[in-house]
Parts: sequence; C-alpha cells; structure tokens
Amino acid sequence: MCGLLAYLTDPTVQTTPMLVEAVSGASHLMRHRGPDEPGTWSDEDVVLGFNRLSIIDIAHSHQPLRWGPAEAPDRYALVFNGEIYNYLELREALREEFGAVFHTDGDGEAIVAGFHYWGTDVLNRLRGMFAFALWDTQTAELLCARDPFGIKPLYMSTGPGGTVVGSEKKCLIDLAPTAGLDLDIDDRAVQHYTVLQYVPEPETLHRGIRRLESGSYAVIRPGRAPVVSRYFRPRFAAVPFVDGAEQARYDEITAVLEDSVAKHMRADVTVGAFLSGGIDSTAIAALAMRHNPRLITFTTGFEREGFSEVDVAVESAKAIGARHVTKVVSAEEFVSALPEIVWYLDEPVADPALIPLFFIAREARKHVKVVLSGEGADELFGGYTIYREPLSLKAFDYIPRPLRRSLGKASRPLPEGMRGKSLLHRGSMTLEQRYYGNARSFSDEQLRATLPGFRPDWTHTDVTAQLYAESAGWDPVARMQHIDLFTWLRGDILVKADKMTMANSLELRVPFLDPEVFEVASRLPFDQKITRTTTKYALRRALEPIVPAHVLNRPKLGFPVPIRHWLKTGPLLDWAQHTIETSQAGDLVDLAAVRTMLDDHRAGSGDHSRRLWTVLIFMLWHAIFVEGTVSPQISEPTYPVQL
Repeated sequence: MCGLLAYLTDPTVQTTPMLVEAVSGASHLMRHRGPDEPGTWSDEDVVLGFNRLSIIDIAHSHQPLRWGPAEAPDRYALVFNGEIYNYLELREALREEFGAVFHTDGDGEAIVAGFHYWGTDVLNRLRGMFAFALWDTQTAELLCARDPFGIKPLYMSTGPGGTVVGSEKKCLIDLAPTAGLDLDIDDRAVQHYTVLQYVPEPETLHRGIRRLESGSYAVIRPGRAPVVSRYFRPRFAAVPFVDGAEQARYDEITAVLEDSVAKHMRADVTVGAFLSGGIDSTAIAALAMRHNPRLITFTTGFEREGFSEVDVAVESAKAIGARHVTKVVSAEEFVSALPEIVWYLDEPVADPALIPLFFIAREARKHVKVVLSGEGADELFGGYTIYREPLSLKAFDYIPRPLRRSLGKASRPLPEGMRGKSLLHRGSMTLEQRYYGNARSFSDEQLRATLPGFRPDWTHTDVTAQLYAESAGWDPVARMQHIDLFTWLRGDILVKADKMTMANSLELRVPFLDPEVFEVASRLPFDQKITRTTTKYALRRALEPIVPAHVLNRPKLGFPVPIRHWLKTGPLLDWAQHTIETSQAGDLVDLAAVRTMLDDHRAGSGDHSRRLWTVLIFMLWHAIFVEGTVSPQISEPTYPVQL
C-alpha cells in the first residue's frame, strides 16, 4: 500500500527543479500512505512522486521503479499503489514465455514486464488491488489503471499546465495553482452526495477533478486529455444448479475462497484480520488461521446501555482460536477525531461506521502492518436484506402497470408509518425507479427543503441508468448487485476501507473482492443468494465446515455507531450545533432547515440522524477544504519500517 502522484506536463511547460519540488511537497500530504520511504523521479515530460509502505521485498522494490528489456533497461518508470497477489505466477510465466529478467523479488516488476510483453491485456491477468501510473519514455505515454472493483483510488485532473494523477485528491488540490486545475464546486455532485451519502464515481465535489473508475485504464499524452477505456465489465450470468450437484458448487465456493485467502496472506510483514463477529469477517479470519495460527484479530465498539458490540466479536475470535484485541471508543474521542478523519477522506462519506474503522485501524497498526477484512461478500453473494425485496413484491408482478401506478397514488395520502403504505408505494414502482443502491438519505421533498440549488432533473438515474441498461434481462437480485458494485461498494465501502486504514499506515486486503471469487459468485442463481428467511444462502452452505455454527446464521454485523442517541445530548450534539452556527456553506445547504432538523431530532419528534449526519459531514468537509476555517491536527507517522 502506498501513495502515488504523477504530473505530466503540457508540451509548452518544461519540467524544472521547482516543479519536482512542488510534486514532492504535494506528495508529502499523503505521507501516511507510505511513511517508510518517499521518492521522486522525473524527465523532461513527467514528474513522479511516491510514498512507500513496505510490505513485499522490503529491502528492494523501491519506487519510482525503473524497468525495461535488455535493449532498453530503463524504458519504464512505475509508481504503484496496492498488491498483486499472483505476482509470483506472473513473473514465472513472463520468464518462460519471453525470457523476462527481473531485478527485485517484488510485485511491481510483474506489472511493468507484463505491460511490455502483453500490453493492456496484463490488466486482466492481475489478481490484486491496484492503482498505478506507468510512464513509457519511448512513446511518451502515461498509462494509469485501477483494479476491477475499485479497491484503490486514483484521481485525475487536467489543466493548462498539464495532467495530475494521484492517490489522494488533496495532492491535486495542492498542485492546482501550478497545473491550472478547476477547483469550483460541482453542484450536481453535491446533490448526488446528499441523496446517496457518498459522491458517486467518477465525480468528486470539485468540478475539475475526477476519479478513474474501477476496472478502467487511461492513456495520457502530453498536452492531451486522458483517453479512458474499460477493461473489466462484471457480469452476473446465473447457471442453475443441477439436482444432486449442489454440494459440488458449495465446494467450489470454499475452494476459491481458500485460494484467495492464501494469496492474500503473501507478505513479508505480519498479517492480522478485522473481525466484527459476522459470517464474512469470521470466514476470512478462520481461513487465515490456517496460514498463521498466531493470527491477531481486531474489533471496535461503543459501550452504551449495558451492551457492547465487541462481545460478539470476542466470542467469534475465541471460537476460531485467534488472539483478539478490542478498542472501545468514547463519544469524546469520536468527536475530537472528526476533523482529522474528514481530512483523510478527501471527499465526504456520510457513513458513521468509518469512525470506528479509523480507531480500530489505529489500534491494529500497533500490532500488524496488514489486515484482512470481509468487504465485498454482500455484493458478490447477495448479502443485503434489501435484496429480498423482490420476493416480498412478487405479487405486484402479476398486476398490470396502470393498476400498479394507481395503487401507488392511493398510498400517498395514507399516514406515514401506516401498515401497508410503504409496500404499496414500492410495489407500484419498477426496480429501476425504486432501487438507487444501498443508501438513500433524502426524498426529493426533503432535498428541496435542504439544498437551495436543488434540481429535480439531477436524479439517481444520472448514476444508475446505464447500469440498469447493462443488466437488462438479469434476475432482480443480480441487477441490484450490479448497481451496488458500481455505487455503494466503490463509493462507500471501499472508500472508507482504504482511507481509514491508510490514515494509519495500515494495509487492508479484501479476499472476497478477487476476480476468481467473483467468477464463481457471479454464476449463482437467484435462489442460491436469497430466500424468504436468509441472505447469502450458498455462501452460508459453503462455509459450514469453516465458520463456527453460532455465526453461520447470525444477522449481518458491522461496527454500529450510536449517532441517533449521541445527536440528542453530549459532545456530538455540541459539535453539531457549533458546525451549523459557524458554517459558511449557506449557498449550498439551507442552514436554517438543518438547524430545525436537529431541534426536531433532539426533541424526539423524529429520527433525523441519518440526514443530519449527511449534511453535517458535508459542512465539516466544506470548512476544511473550501473555507479553510477548520485545520485538522495531522500527526507525522512514526511507525517502524516492519512489523
């Protein structure tokens, strides 16, 4: 895990020592991503900056990495964030087929040599998480690429002075005056964020900065805009189970997960695991124990009302025989860390679960340098409760569309909370109309009251229309999974996983999000993902020999956060009130409406915690990155090179 930065100059701009210094200074803003070793490299067209977190081949594999064939040994320069788990197999294949020569024992050379001999097809051979920038000195082209699921981030922006690419947006913001980048706020992205709780790719809240989408690559030439192509198109193509062959399919799931975890354990440092006590993280930890019987697991929670979420994780750790570490977070700690956390995020993400993730990552970094986690299982195997909605709405499929619309209209005057109102309303809509992804904070009416610049034509279809078109003809659960792969997973789940662990110089690996695991999961039929009583049916069956019985059918667990209660009293309420009163974001958010929302929530007239959290985090982001009125205290990483 590392942080990369690349500045490709305009042909009219020459690389100078001052530009190299500017890139080095901007790169220092993400030193937390790689405190072990900084580095820069430049030629007349490009400056590469890097911060390394040494995981594999610690003594070598320095970056920017130079490699080339015998006739041009320094042709390429690479900056690379992530891990390639099948790098040993790739290196061997390149040796056998082309006689490739390697000078390190790391995974970076597998990328460069693979590109030299296979071209961009190498991207389909990489099994790992990655974002990289590869400069070809002969063709004067910069190849930038991102892994299939978007585990690692990559921001891009082009201005009169050139194109800047980096792992964190704050570095691009720092270089904006030099490159002439557009830092105006994107009002449509603000509205999308408010609805979804995250900014959907490829948008960011700055109009001139975009993200390279998951499963895509860009070719950039001096003086030209990036040319973006997609190399990975996930497809859920169900293959029905044959009677009597069910166990063989479950065994296939088990085998591919065992292989993925084995590959994800490759490291020259200590590997641990996050553990919530649910089936996904417990499965990963149990499989990891086979490779490291001294595995350490980590969880976090909040002591409140006589119950601790950490108890469930402690029980699971004991069942699989892992050493366990817990971190309990107080309301005071929670509030004091918010500015620092939002600074690390670069973009607002209104998921309170990222706060405890930040704290458990900080605790884990005292013991290990790498952790495994269970992200992605829900999207691949059908784990969200909402995926069962097509079953509950099945009867509406037999009702003519005009009558369904009439039922929807009839539901509108019914009192909120009345039994059947929501069922009639949702049953009257198509899947495309009702499913935005795994989050929606505001209705259109609430948006209109909260955002002064609300536009009714900026809707979720900006994000989902093309995704639904791609999934036409699939079963409804597969279509919902497809939506979540491109929205909730990469917009929320993977952003918080990357940003909160990297904030603490900790590498997080996600074995479920592996191309070979996806290939197996994508063939599961509807009834092997959800039933009327459970989710992830096939995965649960496959994990019966691995996961303790008391975990197999436990409801989905995460790191729950008591913001509903905390926003009514104590330090979080004080922070919320102060944030509203001091905010200068009144042109984007109706501060009076937010103040009323907070007062109503505090009085108990409704639970507005989710919507409040969404706008409050945006206000804090605005205070840090736009107003400059909040300056988080960011400590210098002091971790040793190896754990």
